Amino acid sequence: MILFHGSNMAVEAPDLSRCRPFKDFGRGFYLTENRTHAERMGARTARIYGSASWVSVYSLDEDTVSDLSFLRFDGPTPDWAEFVMNNRSRRLLNAGGPSDDQDVKYDLVVGPVADDDIALLLMQFQRGWLDSEALTRLLVYRELSIQHSFHTERGLAALSFVEATRGQA
Repeated sequence: MILFHGSNMAVEAPDLSRCRPFKDFGRGFYLTENRTHAERMGARTARIYGSASWVSVYSLDEDTVSDLSFLRFDGPTPDWAEFVMNNRSRRLLNAGGPSDDQDVKYDLVVGPVADDDIALLLMQFQRGWLDSEALTRLLVYRELSIQHSFHTERGLAALSFVEATRGQA
């Protein structure tokens, strides 16, 4: 499987210590199956830091993934919503449980990206303005990109760098 990472630099060797916490699936190196999504993320990052955008391309050894501590969300479910909310929050709903990865229990987490519109729905759910049924119903009609978040060196070992291409300034 081919995966893409958009940034303000070519990333040949991911460094987990440079990854920011409080992202959808916790601190990790994020890639997507969708090159266009990676290009948009690269352009966004380049605008923020004032440089050119890059898309780094990786090959994922799917045979190795079966040996990893792996969590997959096949869609926008209430469990996925709770996982994202917990990882984005500094106050966990269920610290140390299976619904977050701030303690790095997973080598790899795969599932939908929670963009700004989805983040708003998650906030409404967290505040009790939406129940899980309403949240799931609203999420089903969204176009969702799939992200792969690698959280450990063991997880990163399943990736092989292919190339990096420079985008727009």
